[in-house]
Formats: sequence, C-alpha cells, structure tokens
Amino acid sequence: MPNIKTQEQSIHTQEIKMIMISFAVLILIGMVLLKLPLAHNGELRWIDALFTSVSSVCVTGLVVKNTGADFTMFGQGVIMMLIQIGGLGYMTAVTFLAVIRRQKLDHRDRLILRESLNYSGMEGLIRFVKIVFGSILLIELIGFLVLSLRFYADMPLDDALWFGLFHAISAFNNAGFSLFSDSMMGYRGDLTINLTLPLLIILGGLGYLVLIELYYYRRREILRLSTHTKIVLSMSAALLLLGVLLLLSLEWSGALSQMHWGEKIAAAWFASVNFRTAGFNTIDFSTLSDASLFFSTFFMMIGGAPGGTAGGIKLTAVALALLGVWYTLRGESNAHIFRRTVSAYQINKAYAIIFIATLYVTASAILLSEIERLPFLPMLFEVCSAFSTVGVSVGNGDVLSYSARFSDVGKLNIIILMFLGRIGVFAFTVAIVHKATQSRIKYIEGKVIL
Repeated sequence: MPNIKTQEQSIHTQEIKMIMISFAVLILIGMVLLKLPLAHNGELRWIDALFTSVSSVCVTGLVVKNTGADFTMFGQGVIMMLIQIGGLGYMTAVTFLAVIRRQKLDHRDRLILRESLNYSGMEGLIRFVKIVFGSILLIELIGFLVLSLRFYADMPLDDALWFGLFHAISAFNNAGFSLFSDSMMGYRGDLTINLTLPLLIILGGLGYLVLIELYYYRRREILRLSTHTKIVLSMSAALLLLGVLLLLSLEWSGALSQMHWGEKIAAAWFASVNFRTAGFNTIDFSTLSDASLFFSTFFMMIGGAPGGTAGGIKLTAVALALLGVWYTLRGESNAHIFRRTVSAYQINKAYAIIFIATLYVTASAILLSEIERLPFLPMLFEVCSAFSTVGVSVGNGDVLSYSARFSDVGKLNIIILMFLGRIGVFAFTVAIVHKATQSRIKYIEGKVIL
C-alpha cells in the first residue's frame, strides 16, 4: 500500500499537469481569436498567431508582429486579456469567477489553485485569492491612472486611456508588450515613465505572497517577515543595484554615450528592472556590448520571485544555491539565513533547478544556432529571454524581436521555451519524468572523492 508521502507526490504531479493543460487550452483559444480577421491588420500566419498567444499567456513580450500596428483594437484587447489571465494563472482567474458566483470548489480544484499560486497550505486559500485580486486591481488601477495622465499630454484622451490601461496591465504582469513601435524609447528621460513602469514591474515580480505579507506587516497584523520575504526583498534590491552599476560601467562610453548623465542613470535603471522580469526597453539592446549582453543573460535566468508574474529560475533558488555553496566551502553541513535553518532538500532542489534550466537553455541555444545559422550571442540572449519569460531582445533590425528572423522551426523552439519557462522548469520536468514511487531499500553509504 503506498504511503502518505507517495500519495502526496502523485497529487502534486497531477496538479502540475492540470496547470499545464489549462495554460495550453488558454493559448489555443488566444491563437484562434487572434487569427480572426477583426483581430489583425494584413496577413497573420498561424505560427505567428500561436507565437503571439504564447508570448501573451506566458507574459513574455517577445513579438514577431508589431502589437500596435499589426493588431486592431480588438486584437490588442485579446492580447491584454491573455496577459492578465496568464499573469494571474488560469486556475486563479477561474477560481475567482467561481467565488463571485458563490460556487464551492472541490478538493481537487483547491489543490490545483494552491500549486498555481505557490501557496503553502489549504487553510485560508480562498481568502488569499480574494486579497490577491483586490491588490492586483488596486495596483493596476493606480498604474492606469498615472500612465493615462502622462500619455494624455501626447495623444487624445481616448487613446491615452487605452494606452494607459494596456501598459499598466502589461507592466504589472511583467509581459513587456507595448503599443509603441519602439517600446518606451521615446520616454527614455521621462521621470513618470521611469518610475511608474519599473514600480509596476517590481511589484508584480515580488510575488503575491510577499506583497500580502508586507501589507499585513505594515498593519502590524504580523510581527515578523518570513524568511522567504526577506530573501526576496534583499535579493531583488541587490540584483537591481548590481544591474545598474554593471550597465553604467560597461556602457557609459558605449550604448549610453550619447545621453547626459541623468538619462544614463535612468536608462540603466530601466534596463536593470526589465532584464530580470519584463520586456520594455528605453535603449536599443542591439547596441549593447558583448559583455553587457552576456551578463544580462544571468539576470534574465534569475528572474523574479515564486508566486508572482515574473519568470526565470527564481531568485530564491539562486539565493539558496549560493547559501549552500557558502556553507559547503566553510565545511558546515547546516545552512542558515536570517536566523533560520534551510533544509538540505531545499538547497538540493535549488541546485537541481539551476542545473536543469542551464541544460534546457544551452541545448536550445545550440540547436537554434545550428538551425538558423545566426550569431550565437544574440541567439543565447533570445533563448534566455524566452525561457525566463522576460521579452527583451536585440531586435530583428526593425521593431520586432530577434525571433522574427527565425524559421517556423526556430519560432516553435522559442514557443516551447516560453511555455516551459511559465510553467516552471522543475515543475515541468517533474510532471514529465516523475514516478510516484518510493524505494524501501537503503544501501550502505558509498565514499566518493570530489
């Protein structure tokens, strides 16, 4: 008879598979809607409709069609809704609608919802969903109002409202889709844009658990922040600062050379935020040096926090891996941070996530370079951007992403990477290869020299 642990592993695998199926169904619906004649201008091939739908649902932001020019207002609305539902998670959105209709969720639905939100338990799950939705609506509403007021200075009111709504949703969900052909390059030195969009991106990338915990902490309903929240906040701040400093040092006389010092700092700040989570840009990434492109792939691979709208292997995994390395070098078997012990299983899981992610990205970059016969570093940059659902790109020489230069096979590879990155590399691998069995045999420990 299987033990409780084996049963829990089996349920966990089923949850992941259901989440994968729900995202796949949403992607197919989005593809069909975008292919409708009223959704696009000119020709739209099925592969490009699929690419756009996947990029939207997986909140990536890589584009093979100009969002503002090649899609009608209806098509843009479809993309915006796919971004919103994809950012929340399909099961989260369905659950909220069920709660509104006062429908009760069965145990299976609650399990899937817990997995999609990276929530720790079952108690208080529905209340947590309600708070998440309320927080999202409030943050996006504030972003919408601020951005609309700013855009109203440059365009008619109805356009300003539409642009404000689209970019607020795109930013908070870390999608990076823009209705401007040059993304946000026209607002490079604009204080409002350089504060509002990054703030929305950062809030979305921190994760719902962190946002709600900060809310409770501020209201003094809890007296201490969790270890998870402390790691997310400290790592986010450190990576943002490091990204700014590296860009300024490497590109001060390069890609940033034609700007005054204030614009340089603003552009470096904006790029540092977007490298890890979203796909907006205020500088042309094709002008970056090889060194900048290379280090930025590490930032993209790290991504944001679990349980939010950002992708990547997650900064918590990187933090635990670094922690494990540090204590191993010190010769200590127990790792701890913020006066809390971290289990060996969590650290080993972090190692596994990083190893599997590196394997996927490396294999994809090599495969694409053989298929497309294009320069390797821009290819690696695009692969990391797709896998980490970031969306930044060196471009195709015009206003589209580098992926627009790929063959249909190459685009399909990027599509798979975006889907894999949104589901989560560890979850995806477990769902594919995991067998819910547990060995009862324990062997004598073997000594291996390292």
